[in-house]
Amino acid sequence: MRLRNVTGSREVIAACDYVIHEPRDCKGKWHEVFGNDSPIRIEIGMGKGHFIIELAKQNPDINYIGIEKYSSVLIRGIQKLETEPLPNLYFIRMEAEEITSVFAKGEVERIYLNFSDPWPKDRHAKRRLPSREFLHRYDEILIPDGVIEFKTDNHDLFQFALEELEPAGWEIVQMTEDLHHNAQMMKGNVMTEYEERFSSKGNPIYKYVIVR
Repeated sequence: MRLRNVTGSREVIAACDYVIHEPRDCKGKWHEVFGNDSPIRIEIGMGKGHFIIELAKQNPDINYIGIEKYSSVLIRGIQKLETEPLPNLYFIRMEAEEITSVFAKGEVERIYLNFSDPWPKDRHAKRRLPSREFLHRYDEILIPDGVIEFKTDNHDLFQFALEELEPAGWEIVQMTEDLHHNAQMMKGNVMTEYEERFSSKGNPIYKYVIVR
């Protein structure tokens, strides 16, 4: 379970230069924020930041933005970044539903969804990050040939995600129900904290890569 109460986390985030505090003001201007024209990739629900920090280290010619709604989780990513600042990475604390208010049409090249909250109750289906409602939001901000990568250890959530693709107008480029035994899809794979934990227990990791 994610920690949600860390004393002083909001104050630390408010004073951090690695966090974009008014992201709506950056809509359509993210290349100016980074000071270059490199592609922009985002992770929605970045957790403690291990995945996106590692990607930013490996790919200095790509800009990354990590999005997390919980201050007490985001602060862990800030602590990691403070030990080794990266010019191609920023964080945002916000709800995923606000994504189209922060990014303009065609401003994002790729979206990563990693081990998202499954929201198991049917009445909460629209809150699931791979739902058709969110796929429509992603459609608004991605470039025409933009890509979404989704990983989870939750079988029910993955099946739900697959069922949402056709109604939302998306198609699969790659898919596996056991990522760590798929040599092709494991090439370049960067594990999240959750992925390391679940895979070490022998749990299969599900993944798809989709386009419109």
